[in-house]
Formats: sequence, structure tokens, C-alpha cells
Amino acid sequence: MALNKKITIPLTILTLTVVALSWLYKSGKLSKIPGLSKDDGHNHQEQSASPLYTCSMHPFIIKDRPGTCPICGMELIKKLAEAQSGAIQSEAQKQQAGMLGQVSLSPTQRVMANVATTRVKTVPFTKEINAVGIVQYDQSRQTKVTAWIAGRIDQLHVTTVGSLVTKDQAVAEVYSPDLLATQQEYLLAVRSRDQLKDSPVPSISRNGDTLVASAKQRLMLFGVKESQIAELEKAGKPNIRLPIHSAQSGIVVEKMVQQGQYVNVGETLFNVADLSTVWVEIEVYENEFSAIHIGQQVEIRSQSFPGKPFVGRISFIYPFLDPKTRTVKARVEMPNQGMKLKPDMFVNAIIKVPLGASIVVPTTAVMDTGKRQVAWVETAPGIFEPREVQVGQQNGDSIQILSGLKNGDKVAVSGGYLIDSEAQLRGGGGDEHRNHAGGSRPEAGGQPAAAPVPTAAPRKTLKMDDMKM
Repeated sequence: MALNKKITIPLTILTLTVVALSWLYKSGKLSKIPGLSKDDGHNHQEQSASPLYTCSMHPFIIKDRPGTCPICGMELIKKLAEAQSGAIQSEAQKQQAGMLGQVSLSPTQRVMANVATTRVKTVPFTKEINAVGIVQYDQSRQTKVTAWIAGRIDQLHVTTVGSLVTKDQAVAEVYSPDLLATQQEYLLAVRSRDQLKDSPVPSISRNGDTLVASAKQRLMLFGVKESQIAELEKAGKPNIRLPIHSAQSGIVVEKMVQQGQYVNVGETLFNVADLSTVWVEIEVYENEFSAIHIGQQVEIRSQSFPGKPFVGRISFIYPFLDPKTRTVKARVEMPNQGMKLKPDMFVNAIIKVPLGASIVVPTTAVMDTGKRQVAWVETAPGIFEPREVQVGQQNGDSIQILSGLKNGDKVAVSGGYLIDSEAQLRGGGGDEHRNHAGGSRPEAGGQPAAAPVPTAAPRKTLKMDDMKM
């Protein structure tokens, strides 16, 4: 009996002790007993543990001994305790950012996502319109040398295309029986006038002058100049050949006849063009032609003369649109010194349209969701919020911001899509964050907007720097 008591009492005490410890462990009060705290043991274990090693290219690879990265094969480096503590943000800060429609990124996440920011500034902004064009003849400086009378080309003074001619220069000589007969009629009228001028009858003397004027008029209609008529009257005999003169100076761009060829009245002999001034017809797309106007300066560049731009001004904008290319043509009139610009030459045109001082950001800072444009603004270190913006003109890698940003704002110029993805992973898509950031607005008619549908609690994101392999 005494032996049973010696065994029963210790067993009862041991059972009660186990039950009490189990109750304390489940209730969490065991951690409050000095020396039995789980955290203390964990901290002590971390302090006594050896340093950790990670890969500089893959920070999520963490090992407790030196070696090589299993992904890229690079040597592992020591993982600093400061980097570990700086990479882990407080859960309270992340929850607060999520409630405000913001996204919080750790330094490790920023490095992995290549998130870079820049300050918003107001700078002079100029839109450049690029267009292509073709050099054309100045139509107001083109002329045709034609035959004023039917006959035979007896002599050509200009025999090749590209020859330079001057105004009133004789380019050909034509023989015409009609011209010869008209000259003889003129000489006969002159003799009759001289014989009848002393007549006592006034009507007879006036008839002599009338005959001379009529014959002279016929000669002038055949292209004979007054100086040639005076020489004809002085010589007293007709000229067999009639010189044909150029009406303006320029370059012969077309030669239509050969020596000895018979021509009719009005037939073209030469085409002459003055190339001291040329036209450049440029094609501007329909979404950009509203920014051009007559008198605007245009810079013309040619591959034949790299680094030497030509400058002209818009003289005319065609009132119709090409339905095939969806472009509007504009005529640029410009001087052609040295005749460097040749007709039918392809050129590039640059039209600069000043838009004044504007807020300008890189195009990569603006995300187009289809319904709106959004920029991610860093309001605090590591905390980004979506900001709906209204964009204007774009020039290369820069874009004009009309509203939504102000001077001094820090916007993400790279990694914006990762920030948007992080916002969706933490509860709700990027659009919900943007609507929340923009604030609730009443519906039309003054009625308050419907209450937002409650979403699930934000999920905890995976900490890449806590992964160990």
C-alpha cells in the first residue's frame, strides 16, 4: 500500500505539470515566462548563426555556406545584416499604403524591377513634325518656246537638254513662206504710203498709213519684234529666216525638235525652267497638318548633302487630302543656290512647332490603360501612388503633360508595369487603385456615388529575400 502511494503521487504531479504546460503553450502565455520565450531563442539562434551568402545577380538565392550560384554559377557573396533589415518593411506600413491606394516596394524589389524615378520639370517644349517630300519645278518660273508660224527649222542654236539660255536669246531660226509673203506685203505698204503721203486727198494719204499698220500687225502676230520690223524697213528686202527667242532665262529641260524638222503653228520647241527657286511638296499626316500654316519655316534635309540643311517657308497648303496615303500636301518655296536641289529629288522635312513652357516627362513614365493615362508618383521613399494624367503632344521620347502632375513630383520612368502588377497582386487591379486615388465623385444629377464593393483583405506578397535554397 505504501509502495503504491510512492508511485501514484509522482505520476499525478507529472501529469498535472504536463497539462499545465500544454495549456500555457496553447494560450501563448508560455512566451512570457523568462527563459522560455520562443523569440529569445530565435534571436539567439540568429546571433549565433554563421553569416549568410547570396548571389549578386539573383538576390533570392541565400545559402549558409560559401559556394556558387546554382543559376548563373557566380561566386556567392556575404549577405549584409543591414541589407536584410532594410529589405524587410513593416507590415503596418504596407497595409497603410494599401488603404490609400498606394504600392510599397522594398529596396530589393526596386532593384530587381529596375524602378527608376525622375523629377517633373517645366521646360520649353517644341513639337517636331517629320515629313517626306519631293523637289519640283517652280511652276511660275516655267515657260515653253513655241513656233508662232508654220515652217521649217533651218537652224538650232540650242542643241542639248540642260543648256542655259537667257531671256530674248535666239534658240532657233525658222523658214516660212507665209512669213516671207507677209514681209513683202509690208514693204509694198511702206512704198505705197511714201507715194501717197503727198496726196492732196486726206483719205488717200490715211489709207497708206492704214496699209502699213495692218501689215505690221500681221508680222508681229508671227512673232516678229518691232526692232526686226525696223531693220526690215531699213534694208528694204525680206528676211528668209525668222529667229525664235526664249521668253525667260533658265535651263532647257526638254528639247522637242531637230534641225530640218517642219513644225506647225503653236508646236512646242523647248521647255525652259528657272531653277533658282524650287518647290518642295511635302506630305503631312492628317493628324498633324492642323499644326502647320502658311509662312511657317521648314528645314529640308537631303541625303546628297548630309549636315547641310536648307531652309524654306510654306507658301501653300493644298485643300484636299490624298485618300490612299491619308496625307495633306504642303508646298515649300525655297531658294536653290548653286542649283543643289534637283527636281524629283527625295528629301526629308522637319517642321518645329513651339508649344511654350510645358510639363514634360519621358514617354515611359505614362501607362496607357486604354481608357486613361496613368503615371506612378513616388510620394514617400518606396511608396508609389497612381496619378491619372492628361497628355498632349509627343516629341520623340518626351511627352507633354496637360494635367495631373506638377513641378517637383517624382515619377517612375521605368518599372511602372511591375508597380501596377504589384498593385493588382495586393488586392484589386490597377484601375481600382486609380479610381480610389482619384477620390470618389458624385454621379450626374447630384446623387452620391454608389458605395464601393468591399474587396478581400490584401494578400501578403512573397518576400524574395526570405527564400533560401
